[in-house]
Amino acid sequence: METSAVSPVSTADKRRAEVIVEAAGRLFLAPGAAPVSMDELARALGMSKKTIYRHFPDKRSLLTAVLDRRFAAVEETLAAAAESAEGQPFDVRVQRFLIAAGTELGRIGAAQLSTGRGGDAMLRQYVERRVDTVIYRRVDELFRDGHRQGLLQTPPELLGEITRGALERLLTSRLPHELDWSAADLLRATVDTVLHGAVRTRAESEAEPLGAVIPAARDDDTEVSP
Repeated sequence: METSAVSPVSTADKRRAEVIVEAAGRLFLAPGAAPVSMDELARALGMSKKTIYRHFPDKRSLLTAVLDRRFAAVEETLAAAAESAEGQPFDVRVQRFLIAAGTELGRIGAAQLSTGRGGDAMLRQYVERRVDTVIYRRVDELFRDGHRQGLLQTPPELLGEITRGALERLLTSRLPHELDWSAADLLRATVDTVLHGAVRTRAESEAEPLGAVIPAARDDDTEVSP
């Protein structure tokens, strides 16, 4: 039985759709940028809006495709972070996961979309669901695992809520600029506080200066804040 070759037109259409999604991701989710219209996107691509609408019937469907691609990349990054921390102490596993999660969320611009920048309630709900599935359910599982091992005395549900609030607040906070710390340093400090507490005994303070708790090295220059 003779098989037909893949149509060059279908291949070109697929590639054109990928180009549109890539450009939309750069423009729609650019940190601090004003909302971008489909007219502006068409001008940036050098194509007509009609061509864009042939692949994506409206802006919502296009932005959904952009987010699908970004969240797929986030999942790959988080899986790699978890794999690299395999066999490490529990606090190191949590720390690496949250730093990776915070950095990726900043790149997505999820905080801005979920707080209204997207201007679309359905898209905000979509982002919130994906963030919950990709990020927070995995964080909750990490804490439940630590609790099962007897490494955590605090209920894992409480730790999950505290961590969620801290991470989302840091995404829009000006603290990295005001304290002259990288966002990664702040995330490390947050994890240290959640897992070990903020108040230390005098003996602990004398044995380990505070500067040793917060890494001084700026080994992650990527800002989490979108």
